[in-house]
Amino acid sequence: MGVPKPLTDDEITAALTKLPGWERTGDEITRTYPIRYHAAVAAIVTIADRSRRIQHHADLDLAHRIDAIVSAHQSLPLG
Repeated sequence: MGVPKPLTDDEITAALTKLPGWERTGDEITRTYPIRYHAAVAAIVTIADRSRRIQHHADLDLAHRIDAIVSAHQSLPLG
């Protein structure tokens, strides 16, 4: 399968249009969620497991999964 090729700036910008609420600052993408402590802990454990499974290289794919995981833990994204 080989080493993943990094996306270009234009590819990242285009992909982020499909991820409402996610913002790019430098090489990072972020999103803020209002979430209660215990739900956050459960979500973080699930996110860490998914991240490990995809080997931390697919940030944009992981963003889709994070939205679904946080939603499953009954939290609504800000903005």
